[in-house]
Amino acid sequence: MLKEVTYLVRKELMLEWRSKAAFGGVLLYVVSTIFVAYLSFKEVVEVPVWNALLWIILLFAATSAIARSFSEETKGKQLYMYTLASPQSIVISKIVYNALSVSVLSVLCYVIYSLLIGNLVQNQLMFFIALLLGAIGFSSTLTLISAIASQTDNNLTLMSILGFPIILPLLITLLTFSKNAIDGIAWSVNFKYIGVLLLLNLIVVTLSYLLFPYLWRD
Repeated sequence: MLKEVTYLVRKELMLEWRSKAAFGGVLLYVVSTIFVAYLSFKEVVEVPVWNALLWIILLFAATSAIARSFSEETKGKQLYMYTLASPQSIVISKIVYNALSVSVLSVLCYVIYSLLIGNLVQNQLMFFIALLLGAIGFSSTLTLISAIASQTDNNLTLMSILGFPIILPLLITLLTFSKNAIDGIAWSVNFKYIGVLLLLNLIVVTLSYLLFPYLWRD
């Protein structure tokens, strides 16, 4: 399975490298949104507003990047992939690739956001851990939802309807954890939030591993 996942992730990277329009479009969306926020606010000095605005941008950027995970694949391509690899390998490879993409987007977004809006973070390492766990959480959750929504005609609409209530507990935990990183609160207080985020990510990945074969079979 590890070999299949490695080859599938490599395939996704090669396809993305050949056609950079999709990733470039999402990056352009991120830069444009941050620039509009800069024109509106110039500088944000209130921690809750700074934190919430960043995660809103990241959430919509992740949704835009992951929405096409399964919708762009034709029935013929899906059937061909079904003969080459197990459905578990396919969904895990999608999660890994999306996690890598969203992680890169998150770091770029954070850098550009800090340059234009300002940087209020006191504990940089803790905040980067929040970005990484958030990227993995968004990727695993939205990949599973994208797989479900791809079985219908209204892919983006259904993904938006299903995505918000499912991703809400993850988003609330991320907002609290990242705010603590901005305020420089001690690690001992934040270990529980790291544990919750790891547990939520593990649950979603496990559900994807168990449920995706039934979606793929249909």
